[in-house]
Amino acid sequence: MQINLTGHHVDLTSSLREYVNTKFAKLERHFDHITNVHVVLTVEKLDQKAEATVHLKGNEIHASAVNTDMYTSIDTLIDKLDRQVLKYKGKISQH
Repeated sequence: MQINLTGHHVDLTSSLREYVNTKFAKLERHFDHITNVHVVLTVEKLDQKAEATVHLKGNEIHASAVNTDMYTSIDTLIDKLDRQVLKYKGKISQH
């Protein structure tokens, strides 16, 4: 799985990159057909926003989360993506 990390008005520190990589490893454990992930971290005044597009085999999943803390918004984003990936996995296993 390849993770592309982009920051808008954010300095992407090594600790932030490592945090994103460890969190997205959780998604890869649940579903191994993830090919590419594009993550955008944005700061708009007091809001810290995390968005991600997960490219699956034949599909795409998008989610975003906004919070006052960047690490909390990344956690919320991973929870949303995890629910969507498990839902998609259930759909393809039924066919």
